[in-house]
Order: sequence, then structure tokens, then C-alpha cells
Amino acid sequence: MSTKKRISLDLGPLRKYRDFRLLYSAMTVTSIGSFITYVTIPYQVTKMTGDPLLVGLIGIVELVPLIFMAFVGGALADYVDRRILVFGGEVLQLCLTGLLLANALLGEPQLWLLYVIAGLAAAVDGLQRPALEGLTPRLVEAAEIPAASALTSLRHQVASLGGPTIAGLLIAAFGTGRGLGWVYAIDVATFAVSLGLLAMMKAVPPPEKADRPSLKSVATGLRYAVRRPELLGTYLVDINAMAFGMPQALYPFFADRLGGPAVLGLLYAAPSAGSMLATLTSGWTLRIHRHGLAVILAAGSWGVGIVVFGLSNALWLALFGLVLAGAADMISGVFRSTIWNQTIPDHLRGRLAGIELLSYSIGPLLGGVRSGGMAKIVGVGGSVVWGGALCIAGTVALAAMLPKFVAYDGRDGLKRKEAEEAERAALVASSAG
Repeated sequence: MSTKKRISLDLGPLRKYRDFRLLYSAMTVTSIGSFITYVTIPYQVTKMTGDPLLVGLIGIVELVPLIFMAFVGGALADYVDRRILVFGGEVLQLCLTGLLLANALLGEPQLWLLYVIAGLAAAVDGLQRPALEGLTPRLVEAAEIPAASALTSLRHQVASLGGPTIAGLLIAAFGTGRGLGWVYAIDVATFAVSLGLLAMMKAVPPPEKADRPSLKSVATGLRYAVRRPELLGTYLVDINAMAFGMPQALYPFFADRLGGPAVLGLLYAAPSAGSMLATLTSGWTLRIHRHGLAVILAAGSWGVGIVVFGLSNALWLALFGLVLAGAADMISGVFRSTIWNQTIPDHLRGRLAGIELLSYSIGPLLGGVRSGGMAKIVGVGGSVVWGGALCIAGTVALAAMLPKFVAYDGRDGLKRKEAEEAERAALVASSAG
């Protein structure tokens, strides 16, 4: 096998599976639009208030509904057609983005409405995302899951690179005030494409004898996650990395220092550029079996990149630090996603996806609040540097506390999933008889 084939991205799942291809295309388009909005809301709050703490407060507003709805969405994803949940989530997000557009067109946009919409959008994301995450192992074969995880990461990076870049250019072109309506309008348009593609997918029925959504079913998922150190490790390591290291709430302030609105788009896009570079050369990840150790090393590398960013006084150095951090985050994400999709049985996949959503969403939201609050005390640059250093220290501590996670081998996880699904199939068959 040539070196190129050993390191290049595996496109097999896109070629082989029609519904995975449709889902992938739909989510790529809608994610680009969502990232445009993701950049624009903090920018709008920054220009309306000039207060980093109020920008970071967006994270708190999003946190509570996300936590609640992630459990609801996870339980529903194990009981109903996951495709329908994803479709319904897109419709609701379309309506909320339409409200953002209308608010931007007002003579005096309402600040409180931005927070309300951000909270509602987080609630919808919590409802939709577990179903979306749970679709992949239903649409591709088990052996293709690592390749599908890398492709999903690429999709995210294309969106997070293209969306912020487009947002920065649009904001620079149309300015603030009513001009931001054009920015939100792009996101509205992307939903029409994604809804059309999702409508072409076949139904994805829930597992036989699926657990009815209830507090008991949610508790079952939580107990399962806590008993699995390889799952618990993925959650804790990522929360630690993002809660301490996520600097995005401070991007508007770095942009003002380094060059203005056009630079804002570059700052948002730089981690995605690093992630995309890592994704396009991710073929080597298929041969790595110590997935837990890989997550630990990647999380520590993320912290190093954030420290470099915080210390930078030049645009090129800031972008270099963010590119490094983005590459490390992508590698961590691929291995975490592989652990989840290769080891969790299908009848629990939705509920565990809800927990996963919390793990990779709570961290950035807390990171926005932490970075904004700490910036009040030690300054914008100091907040980022301290956050990166704390991320590294926390990763080392978690590695020491979770030796089974560090030693985890993906081949053992796949065997465990097969055994658990066979055991459940036998129970379903016996109860039916």
C-alpha cells in the first residue's frame, strides 16, 4: 500500500451508502449556514454592548435548555425514526433563524431577543443532535464506522471553515444593523436544501422492543455510561479541554486588536483549517487501536495550541496556534466518535448520543463564560493563556485518574458491542416467543 493511500481520507462510506450520502450532504449545507449564524450572534452582541461578559453570557443562556433537551432528544432517538427527528429539528431551526433575520431588520435590534433565540436554538439542537449522531451506525457497516467518523469530521470542518469565512466577509461588506439581515438570510436559504435532501432518505425504524421515553430510560443510559470507563473518559477529557481552552467568545476582541471584522472570520476559520488538514490525512487513524491514549494526547496538544494563540501579538502567530489547536481537536473527535459508534449497542445509541452532545457542547459553553469572566480580571490574552495551561494540567490529571481509559483498545470495544447486541436480540426473541 502506498504512503498516499495509508494517510489519505477514506471515501468508501459516501460511495457505498446512499442514505449516508444524502444525510452527509444535507448536514454539510445546513452546517455552513448555522456556522454563519454562530459567528454573527456574538458579533452582534459585541457591537451592541462592547462587554465580553455579555458575549460569554450567551453560553449560559444556551446551557440550561441544552442539558434538558439532550436527555429528551436522546430518549426519543431510541424510540422513534431518527430521520424524522432530524427533519423536525431543521424545520424549527429554520423558524428561529427567520426571527434573527427579522430582528436584524428592525431599526433597533432587541438584545434580549438574541438571548432568547440562542436558548431556543440550543434546545432544538439538544432534541435533534442525538438522532443525528445515532444515524451513522444505522446507515453504514460497523467496519466502515472509523471512516464515516473521519468523513463526519471533514463535514464539520468544511462548515466551520466556510461558514465563519463567509460570515466575516458578509459582515465586512454589509456592516452592522440592518446589514446583518443579509447574513442571517444565507442561513435561512441553506435549510431549504437540507430539508429537500433529508426528505429523500428512507425511514430508519427504531430497534425492536425500544424503551419508551421516560426518566427510567434516561437513567438506564446514564448508568451505562458511568459504568464504561472508556465512555466516561471521552466525556470528561473533552469537557476539560473545552471548558478551560475554548477561546471563541474572545475572538471579536482579538479581531479588533489584529485587524477588524475580516480578521474575525479568519480566527473562526483557523481551527477548522487545522482540522481539515488533519482530516484529509486521517488515513493513519484507522490503524490506531489505543483510542483512549490518542484522545489524551490530542487534548493536551489542543491546550498547547491555545497557549500559543493567547501569547500572540501578530496575526500569523494567532492563526498558527488556532490551526494547531484545530488539528488536535479533530484527532480527538475522530477517536471519541469511533469509541462511541463502535462500542455502544443500537438500543442505547440515542440516549448515549444525548450524553455525548452534552459532553462536547457544555465544555465550549462553559469556556465562553470562563474566558469572558477571566478576561475581566487578567485581560483577553491572559484569559486565553491561563485557559490553555489549565487544559493541559487537567488532561494530565484525568489520564492519571482514568488508567482504563488510557489503556482502552478499540478492538475490544467492538467485540463487546457485538456481544451486547446478540444478548439483547436473544432476549427480544425469547419475549416474543
